[in-house]
Amino acid sequence: MMAEGFWENQEDAQRVTQELSAIKERLVAFKSLQTKAEDLRMTWELGKEEADRDLASEAESQIVMLKTLLDSTELEVLLSGPYDGSNAIISLHPGAGGTESQDWAEMLMRMYLRWAEEHQYKTNIVDLLPGDEAGIKSATIEIIGLNAYGYLYPERGVHRLVRISPFDSAGRRHTSFASVEVLPEVQDDLEVEIRSEDLRIDTFRAGGAGGQHVNKTDSAVRITHLPTGIVVQCQSERSQMSNKNTSMKLLKAKLLDLEIKKKESERASLRGEQREIAWGSQIRSYVFHPYSMVKDHRTNVEVGNVNAVINGDLDPFISAYLKEKAIKSN
Repeated sequence: MMAEGFWENQEDAQRVTQELSAIKERLVAFKSLQTKAEDLRMTWELGKEEADRDLASEAESQIVMLKTLLDSTELEVLLSGPYDGSNAIISLHPGAGGTESQDWAEMLMRMYLRWAEEHQYKTNIVDLLPGDEAGIKSATIEIIGLNAYGYLYPERGVHRLVRISPFDSAGRRHTSFASVEVLPEVQDDLEVEIRSEDLRIDTFRAGGAGGQHVNKTDSAVRITHLPTGIVVQCQSERSQMSNKNTSMKLLKAKLLDLEIKKKESERASLRGEQREIAWGSQIRSYVFHPYSMVKDHRTNVEVGNVNAVINGDLDPFISAYLKEKAIKSN
C-alpha cells in the first residue's frame, strides 16, 4: 500500500484494502480465541485447586462460549477456495407445478434474505418476476459481504417441499421443487473475457413494481451471450445503463461458474465420480406434513424445526457440508 502509484487505480486499491481488512479480522479472531482459551485454562485450574463450585460453573460457561467461537472460526478456515470470499449471486427458479412451486421459490428467496440479515450481510434484489397468482417465476438476489459465496455455495441444487397446499381447496398434500443457483460475483474484469461481438443486447419495458417511470421507458436490459446461449437480464434499476451494468455483472458470474463446473467435472471424471443433476436428485427436503423435518440428503443432517429453517437457520446444513467437503478433499 505504500508503493508508488498504489492509489491511482481506485478499484484495485479498494480490493487490496478489503483483503487486508479481512486478514486483520481473522488475526484478531485467532488472538481472541487464544486469550479466551488461556482464561479458561486458568479458571479451570484454579477451580480444581480450591474446589470452588462457582469457578467450575464459570469454566463450564466459558467452554460453551469458546466452542461456539471455535466452530465459527473453523468454518472460516474451511473457506479457502479462490472465490469463497466473494459476494454471492443467487438465482431461484420454480419447478413444474404452477402456483404451488412458485410459492415455494418465493419461500426460499425469503429464507436466504433472512439468513443474510441474521449474518449482517447486505442484500439486493437484482431481478424479480412475480408469479401469476402467488410466489415468483424467477428471482435473482445479491448477497453482499465477505465469504457470502463460500457460505452459500452449498445451497446450490434442487430443494424439495412437502406440505398441505394452501392453494388446494381439497387440502391435499403436494410436493414441489425449486432450483437454487449460487454464483460468485466477479470482482476483476481480467478473470472473464467477454467480446462485444459475442453479445446481443435487448432493451424492453420493465414490468411489476417500480412506479410509472419503470412502465413507460425501455429501461430493462437483456443480454444474450451467443457462444454459450446464456441469457441474463435486469429491470430493478431506474436507468437503462444501471440495468446494463448489473446484467454484465450477472453474465460474468455465470461464465465464471461455467468454467468452475468444467474444472469440477474434469476432476470428478479423473476420480471416477458420477454425479446426476436432475429434478429427482434434490439436495434437501423440507417436510411440513405428515411430520416436521428438514433433511439434507448429502450429509444426512436432520432438523426437526422446519419453521426455524425456513426463517433462515441454515447454519447446521452449511457447516456440515463444508466440513464433509474438507474431509473428502484431504
